[in-house]
Order: sequence, then C-alpha cells, then structure tokens
Amino acid sequence: MQKYIGSKRLTEISESETLAMAKYVRQLKSQGRDIISFTLGEPDFPTPKPICESVYPLLQEGQIKYTPVAGIVELREAVAKFFKKISHIPYQTENIIISTGAKQSIFNAVMALVNPGEEVIIPTPFWVSYAAMVYLAEGIPVFIPTTHEQKFKITPEQLEKAITPKSRLIIFSSPSNPTGSIYTKPELEALGQVILKYPDLYVISDEIYQLISYEEPACSMASIPEVFERTITINGVSKAFSMTGWRIGFLGAPKWIADLCEKYQGQVTSGANFIAQKAALTAVSSDLTPTYEMVKTFKIRRDLGIQLFRELLPQVPLDCPQGAFYFFPNISQFLHKQTPEKKYIKTSEDLAFYLVDNGVATIPGSAFGADEYIRLSYACSEKDIHEGIHRMAKALNQLT
Repeated sequence: MQKYIGSKRLTEISESETLAMAKYVRQLKSQGRDIISFTLGEPDFPTPKPICESVYPLLQEGQIKYTPVAGIVELREAVAKFFKKISHIPYQTENIIISTGAKQSIFNAVMALVNPGEEVIIPTPFWVSYAAMVYLAEGIPVFIPTTHEQKFKITPEQLEKAITPKSRLIIFSSPSNPTGSIYTKPELEALGQVILKYPDLYVISDEIYQLISYEEPACSMASIPEVFERTITINGVSKAFSMTGWRIGFLGAPKWIADLCEKYQGQVTSGANFIAQKAALTAVSSDLTPTYEMVKTFKIRRDLGIQLFRELLPQVPLDCPQGAFYFFPNISQFLHKQTPEKKYIKTSEDLAFYLVDNGVATIPGSAFGADEYIRLSYACSEKDIHEGIHRMAKALNQLT
C-alpha cells in the first residue's frame, strides 16, 4: 500500500480548530441536527447595498483583469487615508499592500521578517493562526501567558522578560480575538518603550476589529510616533464592513517591509481579486454609519450574553469584552468531570464536543493557547444567543 508523506512543515501543524469545528457543525446540520453555532467570527449582516451596487457596472462591462501585486493604486491610496482617519497613522500609498484577506497580510509580514530559528513573541490567548504561521516560517513561537485578572493583556515586565537575542517579532491583536480586550494608549506606549530597546524587534499589530469597540475607540500601535517604524498594522474589510467572503485585507508598514511583502505575495497569489478590491474601495471611502449601526447591534448582543451568563452561570468568570464579538469564559471548573453518559471531560476540546452533542457549538480554548476557556462568537441573532447560552448552562450543570 502506497504511503503518502507530505512536507514536514505541513505535517507538523494542525488544522485551524475554528474552521474544523465549523465544518463539523455544518456536517451535523446537514444531517438534520439542531445546532446553535457560536463558532465562526463572521458578522451575520449582509454587505451594505452601496458596496455591492458599486461593482455592478464593472461586472456588466466584463473588463476584469489581473491587478498589480500590491493592489490597485486607488485602493492603496484610499486605505492610506482610511488609516489616517480611523487610526491616526501617517501611512502613504507606498506603505500599503492589499492582500486576499487580513490572514494573508499577517502571513506576508511573518514571512518577510522571520528567519529560521528566530523567535516570535505571542501573548496568549492568541488568534488560532499566529503560531502556525510562525512554524511555517520555521520560526519559534514564544508564548506569554496572560490571565483573566490582567484583562488578558501583557505587561511591559512580561515582554521584557520574554525578549532574547533571537527575538524578531511580536504579534498581538487589539481588540482581541478571542478575548475582546483592548490595549489603552498608555499600555501600548509602555510596551513601545520596551520594544525600542531592541533595534531588530518589530511588531505586528492585528487591528482587524478596530472599528468594533464599544466604550472607547481602540488605539493603534503605529499611531505612537516612536514605534511607527517598528510596526506593521493589519486591517481589512471583513469584520467592520461584513465583507468576509470578499477576501480583502490590507497591511500598512515601513516601505522596506511593504516591499518585502509585495515580493513574497507576488510569488504566492499575486494581486487580489479586482472586483473585491473595487468593493473594498467603496467601503473604506464611504460614510461609516452602517458600521457604527452594526456595532450598536453587537453591543446589544454582548450585553444580553453577559446578562445571561450572570443569571445562568454566575460561577463562571467572564470579562465583559471591550471590542470584537466574542465571549471567552473560564470553564476550568467543568474540566475533569463526567457527562451523564459517563464520558470524562479532560480538556476544553472534550467540553466543546460535549456541548455540540447538546446542541450548542463553541471553540475550545486550546485553539487559542488557553485550555481553561472556550470561545463563543456573538455575531449571531439575539434569539440564538438566548437559546444557545440556555442550552450551554443546562449541559454544563449536568456534569458531575
């Protein structure tokens, strides 16, 4: 029998757990199972009509060709203005690279900067793909654990302690996926003072949820002048404009880093989809009222979910997220227990599959480097939030 052996770099990383769970839920639903899904971080709103309508004439004309690797010039110009408007970052067109989603933008930057054996500092909990990207670049992830008590944000002291002569990059998200935490400007400035001590250390600031903040606007790392030349800023249209399937992300960086990202992307995907770029141009150039209305709805859903957790699961530690659209409750007290069917719950993954069997899908915290937690996306209806948390509470309270 023939043995199939893939490359070492791919056999040593796992499938994205968020995508794997979402795929499993789709399979169950196709079998007629009633599952409420809190898995994917995907707004349930349609893309605003003006964005869709802006590309209809282009489709009718049919003049849809290859695009420049770095993106069409008018979109790069508009993104630079967008960064200045919402993030107060003085990027120029030459600093912007358009990619097929923010995920590609992050990976471009990792591949542009990280050499084999170099270290990449990642605060935990972290978005599922950061570590895999570092492994694919043959780098070494260095994880800094954070806690519920510190709002899942690293301190300057923790960062300083993690830095070694091999440190090349720091990756973090704010607003955070999966915790919803947001670094304040003073907190970013304090981290920046540490970074400035090390000339070869750079930062990838993943700000894809920047416009989805509830109490205070999220500050951008690159808006702090001292660390502007050390920062790669990631954003895109998927979350704030409900354009996940359009697959357009963008990166702002010092020109020499942007040039390296363009070089790498040119050998991988070349330029992003022309129609999607034109739609993104409308999105970032338009009034942000639809985005802010969507955020108002997310806040209502957040508040509903927090209320339900406090009523039904008051013993579960849960921060009220400041941004993004995720709950990240600590479920450690439900580990090392048995289900009514006498199955042993050892890990957050075991718990997540138990919950799916009880009609509610979540993502295990192990996907984010924090096995004592699970993640729930509240980018869904109030009805689903209400029913889903009730199902979850009933199932958790049956563990013994």
